[in-house]
This record gives sequence, C-alpha cells and structure tokens, in this order.
Amino acid sequence: MRVAIIHYWFLVSGGGERVIEVLADMYPDADIFTLFAENKSIPANIDARRIKASFLNKSKLARRMNRALFPVYPLAVESFDLRDYDLIISSDSPPVKGIVTEPHQLHLCYCHTPGRYLWDYYDTFRQTLPWVARPGFSIATEYVRRWDYSAAQRVDGFAANSHFVANRIEKYYNRRSTVIYPPVDTAHSFLSHQPDEYYLHVGRLVASKRVDLMIEACNRLNRKLLIAGTGREEGYLKSLAGKTVEFLGRVPDDQLPNLYANCRALLFPAEEDFGIVPLEAQSYGRPVIAYGKGGSLETIKGHPRESFRSGLFFHEQSIDALCDAMLAFEDVEHLFHPQAIQEHARSFDTSVFIRRMRDFVGSALHDHSSLEAREEGDRAELPRVAS
Repeated sequence: MRVAIIHYWFLVSGGGERVIEVLADMYPDADIFTLFAENKSIPANIDARRIKASFLNKSKLARRMNRALFPVYPLAVESFDLRDYDLIISSDSPPVKGIVTEPHQLHLCYCHTPGRYLWDYYDTFRQTLPWVARPGFSIATEYVRRWDYSAAQRVDGFAANSHFVANRIEKYYNRRSTVIYPPVDTAHSFLSHQPDEYYLHVGRLVASKRVDLMIEACNRLNRKLLIAGTGREEGYLKSLAGKTVEFLGRVPDDQLPNLYANCRALLFPAEEDFGIVPLEAQSYGRPVIAYGKGGSLETIKGHPRESFRSGLFFHEQSIDALCDAMLAFEDVEHLFHPQAIQEHARSFDTSVFIRRMRDFVGSALHDHSSLEAREEGDRAELPRVAS
C-alpha cells in the first residue's frame, strides 16, 4: 500500500509539525506533500528528499508572503499528482484537504482547525487589515470559503485534534469526526523537587497568544516572567516589558525541559484549538494558569470540583482577570501535586496518539474495502444488454 502525507507547510515549528513527525515515523515510506517548505522547519526525523513542495515554494517571496496568497491555495493543492497512492492522510489547517483523489483512493483528514480567517474569526481578521485591502479580502474569502466547504465534502473521513475542533468541523462542514488528541512526548519528562519562582511562556510571539496580558500582569504584580520564543510581535512586547520580564529568544529543544520543570506555573491566556504547550508543562508536573475556553478545557483539570487539579482557569482575556487568577493560584499553590499532574499529561502521550490513529486508519480502510467490494458486486450483477 502506497501512502502519501499532506501537510499545509513547513515554515514554523509547532504542534502541526509534531503530528507530521509522528505520522512520518508511522509510515516511513510515505511521500510528503506540502505547499511551502523551509529546511530549518522540517522535523529532524524527516529526510527532506521525501518532501514534494508545490509550485508556490519555488519563490522565496511567496514563502515570506504565504498568508497573503491564500486565494491561490486551491490551485496549488489541486495540482498535487496523487494518482499513485492508495492511502492519503492530510494534516489540514485548512487548505490541503482539498486534494483531488480517485474513487479507489482513501483520503483521511487530521484536522487541526477549520480556517479561522474563513469562518469564526473572519470579522476579527478583516478588521486588522488596512481599509483599502478589506474589499479584496472579502471577495477572495467568499471564493475560498465556498471551495473549503466543497473540499471538506470530498474527504472520506475526518479526525479532529479536540472536541472543540470537532464541533467546529460539524458546524462549518456538516461532517462528523473522530477525536484524536495530538501527540505529546512525555517519555523523557521529569519532576523538579525545588521549582523556581518564575512564571513561563513558551511559544510564538504573535497577537493570538496574548503574551501582552502576561507581561502586563507580571509588571503589575512584580512577578518574574520568562518568555521563550520569537515572532513578529517581539518588538512591541519588549516595549511593554518591565524589569521582571526576560525574553529568552528561541530556546533549543534540549533546554526546554529544565525551563518547564522549574517554573512556578505556565501562563496560557490564548484560546487554542488544542494547545500542546500546556500538556508539555504538565508532563513535568507543573500547573497551568489558562484562559478557560477552547482546547484548554480538555487538557487541563482546572475545575475546583475535580478529584485533583492540574491548573486554574480565568474566564476573561484581561489583565485584571489574569492577575486575579495568579493571586488565586498562589493562595492554593500547595494543593497542586506534581506527580498527579504528570500522570494526567501521560494520558496524551505519543503512544496513545499512535494507537488511536492506527485504529482510525484501520477502521477506515476496512470500511473502504467493504464498500469497494459491494460496488464491484453490484456492477457484476447488472444485467447484460444483448448486442
């Protein structure tokens, strides 16, 4: 059986790339198709020669302006020649599920999110554009939104990375999905017996992560905050930072474990579809102070009535709400048990993802083969027409 894996792009390192890293290990002979690829963002376990990038990748300018080219994504995705493959797994956020397949091929989509700029965040995203660009954005989005819905109907089976995303897949595409949480590497995590006094952020410095709230809250409370990551908001965020806030830049993977294990708590004020970073912190036994919406509700035990708690939620993306949550956490900090938090994170381990993904693919292959056999039988039973 020949397998192809489709990923939206290799331009940053994040949760989507972690999924591809594991899928590439599960299917070591699979070819990998993508819209854009930069060698620095390709997971270390993937040979760059396995990657087949679209025609858009030939231009360095196109890679740099990738988001502005979203009206061209349908053309690029549909240009992939997948005729030689039996099983195709797309890692979608959102364009690459629009590949064109033949009836005998099985296309399964692991969906990280329906495109937010097309659907629920359309108005918010539009307001960030210069007013002269908004009419063109609206026209292009209307076309791509129609294509995106049509593309979702061509998928043979959906897996979602959270129940939060599964609900949005059903709302926008009218498709049911199997929830399979993304893989979290907990095998090498450890506990620190004497955590430090700093709060921690790990991730890209972009507006959606709401790093500004963390900085302002730590400025107000005079709490130490370490920020691991880079991004286009870095200059602005540094202008907000007080003397207790330190920017670490891009931290090598081998240094992240000590940062996680020794933090007082991870701050996570973003609304995420899933969010691997909170689980990485929990795998080292550290609690998370998170905005109580989206995927965090599935990965953090933050309700007071839980048998144990791995974090604490706040319910408004504001400086006041985050400050209140941090002070509330400090009042009950002694009630958080690192061993229990770590054990909770292990239920999201990579081995769990692999097992559930194999079950999902195996079941879909069985159903697809049965359907093909029935259709073949139906064709065989058609009455012959006399010549």
